[in-house]
Amino acid sequence: MFSSQIEWHCTQCESGPTDRRKYCADCDSMLTWTCTGSQKSGLYTNYYRHRDNCDYCTLELEEERQKNMEEKKVAIQEHFQILDDNQRPWSEWKRTDASCIQHTGHDVEQKQVTLEQYQHILFVFNEFACGYTLWYLKHYHSERYIASELNLSQQVVNYFLSAVVDILYSCVYPAFLSLPADLANRRTPHGPQQHHKLIVDSTFIAIPEPHDSEKRKEYYHAKCPTNYAIKVQIACDFRHRIVHVSEWYHGSIHDITVLRESDLLEPVEESVQIIGDKGYIGEEYVVTPRKKPRGRELTQEDKDFNRDINSARAAIENINQRLKTYSILGGVYRGPVDDFHKITKIIQVVAALCNLNLNKHPIRR
Repeated sequence: MFSSQIEWHCTQCESGPTDRRKYCADCDSMLTWTCTGSQKSGLYTNYYRHRDNCDYCTLELEEERQKNMEEKKVAIQEHFQILDDNQRPWSEWKRTDASCIQHTGHDVEQKQVTLEQYQHILFVFNEFACGYTLWYLKHYHSERYIASELNLSQQVVNYFLSAVVDILYSCVYPAFLSLPADLANRRTPHGPQQHHKLIVDSTFIAIPEPHDSEKRKEYYHAKCPTNYAIKVQIACDFRHRIVHVSEWYHGSIHDITVLRESDLLEPVEESVQIIGDKGYIGEEYVVTPRKKPRGRELTQEDKDFNRDINSARAAIENINQRLKTYSILGGVYRGPVDDFHKITKIIQVVAALCNLNLNKHPIRR
């Protein structure tokens, strides 16, 4: 796209080219440009930098840029029309529970429940789109591989994945994951004590080693296989359902910091307390195992207390392992780690899908 504010000319032969090539057709020297609005000039190679920063050129080209974006969006959406039940690899999957669980991690009934949550939003999101999205989250194939399987461009696949994740986030996440309103009720399932209502723990998602040294310090996580990770906080109730998923944090951030910056402490009081590991020592209503005094042993009462707390904490550890069965969280995340909102949406959508699975296949109590 070229602005009408730009005049092109050749400084060698003093000609005024009618076309907009990089080099002059007469003397093969690089063309130069002059902006009539800002009176700036330069070589052809610097034109696009000027165009994107010039007040005169940018305003004129904005309408054309928006038009091109709309045309590209329409073209991508037209590709969605070919995504039907006869499309590979969906056409090769059997419509049985065993096949659906193998490919998506959910049986036919659970997949149908997920489909019903967002089917009304866009007509192109049919049964294939639902199964394909669950397949992606479960196995985390590369976009290049998915594009080859669907016979689509990688750009279309990227747009499609982002659109589906956004819709799942707006529909499935609030439908299957929320903090219970009856936490203070005495009849609410609880832990070893009446006031133990929630269990909290953090989990990490591995990322490749950052190139920048400062980034390596921020994302460092000693327990991660790659030594670099993003961290997220998960909380469940004693029905063993996920009720809270925090935003993501750098791997080096301490667990207690994540808890304090989240909204999980808002409902906490004397009658609603949280069970956590020793990484959460320091909050009044967070119950943690008792530490062994220096030079002394734990009393039998302390050992019994720790046994009860650790037994209750086993639920959140098992739930974290359920989350890791989705390869997008259990493997090495390949997306841009600086895209804060996208990563948070993916984690929260997977947690909601995990809750759907826990409703039918609960963890051992």
